[in-house]
Amino acid sequence: MVIYMEYQIISDSSCDLEADLKEKYNIEVVPFFVSFDEEKYYKEIEEIAIRDVYEKMVSDSKRYPKTSLPSVQNYVDAFLPHIEAGRAVICICITDTLSGSYNSAVNAKEIICEDYPGAKIEVINSYGATVYQRLYVIEAARMQQQGYSFEENVKILKGQMRDTARIFFTVGDLDYLQHGGRIGKVAGIAGSVLNLKPLITLEGGSIDAAGVARSRRKSMLKTIEMLKSYFKENGEDPGNYAYATGFGYDRQEGEQYKKLVDEALMEMGVKNGADLVQIGATICVHTGPYAIGTGLVKRFEYCR
Repeated sequence: MVIYMEYQIISDSSCDLEADLKEKYNIEVVPFFVSFDEEKYYKEIEEIAIRDVYEKMVSDSKRYPKTSLPSVQNYVDAFLPHIEAGRAVICICITDTLSGSYNSAVNAKEIICEDYPGAKIEVINSYGATVYQRLYVIEAARMQQQGYSFEENVKILKGQMRDTARIFFTVGDLDYLQHGGRIGKVAGIAGSVLNLKPLITLEGGSIDAAGVARSRRKSMLKTIEMLKSYFKENGEDPGNYAYATGFGYDRQEGEQYKKLVDEALMEMGVKNGADLVQIGATICVHTGPYAIGTGLVKRFEYCR
């Protein structure tokens, strides 16, 4: 397969890309850092496995891990070799409403451009995270492999593709969102008090409450109903989108949920099912070990 190297695609590790996909699409990932004692921080994936993060969370429910975003220098180190080699850079970051990673990348760009005035670096706020960001980054790489120019790629990424991306998900409870200060508009859901399961959407960088369910299974089924309703309301063709289901600690539950999602997609005329992805440390420290849901992004071929 020919890979066009006029520009390099980079993302932070919130994109939850597996090693084989990084290699397949030639995507570089700048890691977040994870800590359980706020003293020693480990690079996500590189120094601590995601499974180990979940095991620690589940073994001690009162143990709330912390993440630290990539520094400006981390991004300078990622960008500079490509600029020096004459390549442009497209860097896709987690939404700035959940992390300062985007701002770090923007500051790194400014530093490099002072020394290399002709450098082409586009830092893009995905307005998403985890499975949504993953799909978004893959679409950028697919465009590159199809020969899209730097400018064409950026235009589509910042246009309809980003506007139509969503995640519909649920969590085990609100403790982690509350503890991490990311509860926002979801605060009105009394999940912890009434043992209700919250339904949440992520779109345009905003985490919003979307209702509650009275059991775990019902909450999962409702995320699928939210997915169906999205297409009923906007009249879009579900076949024009890529999908990924994200799960946390329980892979078996994730596989069962993916089966339900795939059945729903088949009913909507989508031949290919959703990818199954374990949600990474960047997000699970805020959502807890039992987040589960589905992300979708409009494929570049169908974006105006």
